[in-house]
Amino acid sequence: MTDPKGPLPDRDEDSATAPMSSRPVLVRALRDGGLFAAAVAVVGGAIGVLTSGAPGLYGGLLGAATAAAFLGLTAISMLVAGRLTHGDQTTPVFFGVVFGTWVLKLVLFIVLMLWLGRQSWLDGRVFFFSVIAAVIGSLVIDSVAFIRARVPYVSDVAMPRHEARHDAGSAPSDGGSPS
Repeated sequence: MTDPKGPLPDRDEDSATAPMSSRPVLVRALRDGGLFAAAVAVVGGAIGVLTSGAPGLYGGLLGAATAAAFLGLTAISMLVAGRLTHGDQTTPVFFGVVFGTWVLKLVLFIVLMLWLGRQSWLDGRVFFFSVIAAVIGSLVIDSVAFIRARVPYVSDVAMPRHEARHDAGSAPSDGGSPS
């Protein structure tokens, strides 16, 4: 049995190369998160200098930079995966890129924490509080970017093309009077 409306159209070239609808949210989260991480670096570095000198400065700066890098990798991986899959977020390649980045981040985080925990040139308390402040702030910024986004409920879907059909004996209706 065939569909009376005809076969569904394939995705056209425009929709195959169209950017993901979540791209503006991810770009905004990256931009605002980077600005917030810079603010945390300044404040954390200043507090670190006041509390423990140079090791506190390094802790504040490195804590903010570490949080910004790890949090930014998630958004970057989604943007790269979207570009690789031409905006199709349902492919295994998309999930592979995002999940692979997540595993890489986990391993790097564990190695970095084990290495930094033994360093005498770094104030661990300032580092810890800078990371926590940057992570909480980034989560708030990501949430605000998501809430303010104007992404439709159904997006990145190729809709069937509407082709005007005119009978041989009728003229198209344009709302005006016949001539």
